[in-house]
Amino acid sequence: QVSLVESGGGLVQAGEALRLSCAASGRTFSSPSMAWFRQAPGKEREFVAATTRSGDIDYSGSVKDRFTISSDNAKNTVYLQMNSLKPEDTAVYFCAGGVFSRSRWSYNYWGQGTQVTVSS
Repeated sequence: QVSLVESGGGLVQAGEALRLSCAASGRTFSSPSMAWFRQAPGKEREFVAATTRSGDIDYSGSVKDRFTISSDNAKNTVYLQMNSLKPEDTAVYFCAGGVFSRSRWSYNYWGQGTQVTVSS
């Protein structure tokens, strides 16, 4: 069975940090790429970061230098370390598996999402 399960979301103040985890099972972790997207209320789902099994990494401009994506193949888990959080980072964060891209349409597998709320 294919599944992605996110965890680690919560409510923090601006400037604080959170680490999201995405536990993958089945074929999802054999995907060429794992990524994080986010969706704020009333907005489109947007790319945050992606990594490949060969070590390629990409970040959106809005999170570069603040967020770090990493993976632990032994645990079939992908992480998103989020530092210096801002209120505009508030969104539901989704883990995805697919082809390395900034487009959501390149990813076939999705988790249920975890809420991140940053207060000012």
